[in-house]
Amino acid sequence: MVFIMIQLDILAVGDLIRNDGGNILKADSTSVLIRSGSRTIVVDPSTKYMRPAVRTSFKQIGVFPKDVDTVILTHAHRDHIENLDLYQKARVYIHSGADVEIPGAIIVEGEEKKICDGVRMVHTPGHCPEHCSVFVDADRRYVVAGDAIPLEDNFRKMVPPRLNTDPVLALQSIKNISQYAQVVIPGHGFPFMTDR
Repeated sequence: MVFIMIQLDILAVGDLIRNDGGNILKADSTSVLIRSGSRTIVVDPSTKYMRPAVRTSFKQIGVFPKDVDTVILTHAHRDHIENLDLYQKARVYIHSGADVEIPGAIIVEGEEKKICDGVRMVHTPGHCPEHCSVFVDADRRYVVAGDAIPLEDNFRKMVPPRLNTDPVLALQSIKNISQYAQVVIPGHGFPFMTDR
C-alpha cells in the first residue's frame, strides 16, 4: 500500500458581512487548495475581490493556477465561483441540481464521488439542492464545507444557514459533517477544530 500525503492550503479566507437587519452586504467564499499525489485541486474559486489574495497565496505556496487540474464547486452561488476563469485547464465538478449552468462542468450524481485517494465530494444539501462538501483524509479528517457550514457559529449552535432551500436537510448535512470532521473549513471564515 502506498501512502499519499495530502496537503491543504487556504488560498483566501472568505467573509460574510451582514447589516443590522441581517441582509448580506458582502460575501466572499473561502478558497482551498488540496494537493494529493499528482493532483492539484481547488475547492471554491471565490470572488473577483479575493483574486489578489488567491494569486498571492499561489506565489507563496509555489504552485500556479495553470497547475490546477481539478476545481470542485461546493455549489453555484456567485460568491463561490467568480474566479473559475483562473483555472482554464481544470476539470470542474459540481453536483446536479444547480439552477445556474457552469459551461463544461462535470455533473455529479449520487451521494458521493471519489476525486482521488483521500478526497471525495459528499452531497450535503440544504443550503441549496446541489450543495456538496469535500471530505479529505489527510493528517486529520478535514471537511471543506462550503455553505453547508457558512460560519463556525452554524456548527457550534447546530443551526442551518440563514439562506437555505430546506432547513431540515441543511441541519442533517451539518450533523453528517460533524460525525466525520476533525477540522472544518467553513464557506466564510477560518478553519476550526471540531473537538472530536
